[in-house]
Amino acid sequence: MAIDKVNTDAIIKEFSTQFGKTPDHIFFCPGRVNLIGEHIDYNGGKVMPCAISLGTWLAVSKNNNKLLRFSSLNFPEKADFHLQDSYSRTGKEWFNYPLGVINEIVQTGDHISGLDMLYYGNLPIGAGLSSSASIEVVTGFALSKLFAIKIPGKELALMGKKAENEFIGVNSGIMDQFAVVMGKKDKAILLNCDTLEYEYLPFDTGDHILAIINSNKERKLADSKYNERFAECGKALKALKKELKVDNLCDISLSDFEEHRHLINDPVLDKRALHVISENFRVGEARDALKINDLVSFGKEMYASHQSLKDWYEVSGKELDTIVEFCRTYDECIGARMTGAGFGGCAIALVKKDKFDDFSSKLVIYYQGKIGYECDVFASDIGDGVRELK
Repeated sequence: MAIDKVNTDAIIKEFSTQFGKTPDHIFFCPGRVNLIGEHIDYNGGKVMPCAISLGTWLAVSKNNNKLLRFSSLNFPEKADFHLQDSYSRTGKEWFNYPLGVINEIVQTGDHISGLDMLYYGNLPIGAGLSSSASIEVVTGFALSKLFAIKIPGKELALMGKKAENEFIGVNSGIMDQFAVVMGKKDKAILLNCDTLEYEYLPFDTGDHILAIINSNKERKLADSKYNERFAECGKALKALKKELKVDNLCDISLSDFEEHRHLINDPVLDKRALHVISENFRVGEARDALKINDLVSFGKEMYASHQSLKDWYEVSGKELDTIVEFCRTYDECIGARMTGAGFGGCAIALVKKDKFDDFSSKLVIYYQGKIGYECDVFASDIGDGVRELK
């Protein structure tokens, strides 16, 4: 069953069809976007994610069959697992993501019963909006409520990260899970991914709306280029540490970098360091803009961030550049940038609410003319983190 605009009644109906009863609970976990601060978390910088209104729904009831029964409206695969003390990954199927979280919970000694579970998500899969983190967190949160297991927010985020790192085998950071757990309506989160220190910033978009544009370009290079950029940053830092007493590239100010950049003596490494250090500065400027509700200045930092990711960090691509290129020409768009690892995935933009439909239709035409296929454009509110709906 395909649902374009999901609602609770539709999920209840499908749950009843599959399991012969109505669900006892329905939970929701959002996806996330990173507003600014790209590729600096592993360089000692801060990220600025927010939870969005797209996400993952989980309808669930306990059963007496001692079975974990997984079903989804997005994927054809279903699975039944007997209750046991631990689980192993079965392959690449979607249900391994919630199974990994359940594995973390049962291994701590907490007891659970059989469960009937129906998932639905309206996040584009593999587009960099944290669909996997959304599934992981909604599962952990649901079990904590169903079985009175105390899992504080940070621990829930760390549990999801551990499941993804160790059970699934994807070396992701903490930002995704943290943002979808801790998100607040009309707030951005300024997060230090190393210490998990964070600050909520006002992000009331007023008469603008956050547009999310899926390039529909697969992010095939993201993992390999991520490792490459990580190594390049390490080399640049090593060169700068000959004269600067710092632990991370983001410990360096722009002025100190200008004074010592000759130490790098490699044009590629110089560009990588320039992006990281300038992006860290832009995050500070963006934070200051939000604190005084200056969306225009915030939008300028978004554009500057994308240009840096394109020219200096070289993780964008024709598809994402085409989206931002259009946004620059559209008067009612005040800021846009790629979001996520790059090489495909999504861009975000701040657009006047009453111009969103016009913006969307014109962008799709422009993009198709340049790329040869359509992009998808979504409107999103800045929403709360994981929660129970019913």
